Amino acid sequence: MSLPQLSPQLLDQQPELLHDHRKLLALPEKIIQFGTGVLLRGLPDYFVNKANAQGVFNGRIVVVKSTSTGGTDAFSEQQNVFSHSIRGIENGNQIDESVINTSISRTLAAATEWADVLECAHNSALNIVISNTTEVGIQLTDDDIFANPPASFPGKLTAYLLERYKAYNGTPESGMVIVPTELIVGNGPKLKAIVLEQARRHDLGDSFIEWIEKHNHFCSSLVDRIVPGKPDAETIEALSQKQGFRDDLLIVSEVYRLWAIEGGQHVRDVLSFAQADKGVVIEPNIDLFRELKLRLLNGTHTLSSGLAFLHGLDTVREAMENADTAQFIERLMLNELAPAIPYDVDPAQAREFGRQVLDRFRNPFIRHQLIDITVQYTAKMKMRNIPTLLRHYEQSEEVPALFAKGFAAFLKFMKPVVHKDGAYYGERDGQPYSIRCDSAAYFDEKWQNAASPVDLAQQVLSDVSLWDTDLTLLPGFADAVKGYMAEPVATGTSTL
Repeated sequence: MSLPQLSPQLLDQQPELLHDHRKLLALPEKIIQFGTGVLLRGLPDYFVNKANAQGVFNGRIVVVKSTSTGGTDAFSEQQNVFSHSIRGIENGNQIDESVINTSISRTLAAATEWADVLECAHNSALNIVISNTTEVGIQLTDDDIFANPPASFPGKLTAYLLERYKAYNGTPESGMVIVPTELIVGNGPKLKAIVLEQARRHDLGDSFIEWIEKHNHFCSSLVDRIVPGKPDAETIEALSQKQGFRDDLLIVSEVYRLWAIEGGQHVRDVLSFAQADKGVVIEPNIDLFRELKLRLLNGTHTLSSGLAFLHGLDTVREAMENADTAQFIERLMLNELAPAIPYDVDPAQAREFGRQVLDRFRNPFIRHQLIDITVQYTAKMKMRNIPTLLRHYEQSEEVPALFAKGFAAFLKFMKPVVHKDGAYYGERDGQPYSIRCDSAAYFDEKWQNAASPVDLAQQVLSDVSLWDTDLTLLPGFADAVKGYMAEPVATGTSTL
């Protein structure tokens, strides 16, 4: 069956799709957003849309397409309205719902509509900037901010802020709240430093620099929601049948959502959409949220992905459907990692966050490949898990047995059997798998020269250059890892 496009006409025909949509579509512009990606639409734009429906924020978003590839046709054809399928587990219950998002007012291509972007700086009500231009986007480059448009995102932002400054003669009230969502620690201060450097390089004047420093708030933020890229054809068809229309801008996400933003009362007042959903958290310090995510979600992924993969499983969902791996993951996270987070965390809060993570791992609608989690395996192990291991031993000399088992699986996964053209491959059940890690050559040499898996473990654990510490000095840990290394790798439904 051919289904109609999502359009204002369709919404007129099916008003139940959109609560009071005419009023929502007429709200004033309050946010300028650099980036059209699915994460922005599935998280910040979701919160704004929800707040508008509740009559809280009452503002819409001007989206700037920063890249030169592709166009904005799909947005304009649908008048920037799109559907959002939210699917997953929350508090043990399966959620499957669709939302019509009307938060975007218009979409501008920076390459061809830069003058229109700058014109937005003259709107006094538009006092929020949001961005997600990938981690590479927040870099200092030799940019020309007077170009049409500047090449880099920080260059574009500097030009935009200069336009704002001139339009309002640098009044304190004209300052912006700027919230980058790129996955960089301290993304707010880093972006601010680049903007200030661009201002100095372009001789924009001390008064402009003072206005930037005093009256604009660059807020670090942490985003956490799985929003995969464009759904596959099967998913699109199924959702189209369910919704009764076809949407070229359809996005799918998990239920869990978190946007932690660093800021005080002024930031809370400006970002009033935060009132609409507990997933937006505005606090003077968001390190707690970063640590919880890094140590429990990311850390558990790292310690369990190799083990589950070598036992014949391919996705996180499959790992959670297997009784043995599911038990391993839950006990590892809640019993060993949560109590040893290298940060002052309330144990009850850590366990609650851990239970939410387990719900996310069980999501039947998300196919998160275990092999993808192993990319840059060594660096992830060092950053995500070694600080937790050291904190554990500060508190106790009891050996974290599950941590040791996961670490041993990491060492086994990192055993190349084939390497060609600079690429390294391990083997599972006679089939090759790619080892996508900058340390693959290091492990290739170690495995070739080691007398046994136990000897390999001793060499790697004691390598201070790799871990910045000698892990064999931790009481009992090396012996536990070596014990698991001596066991043969078994796949399928064998007991872990």
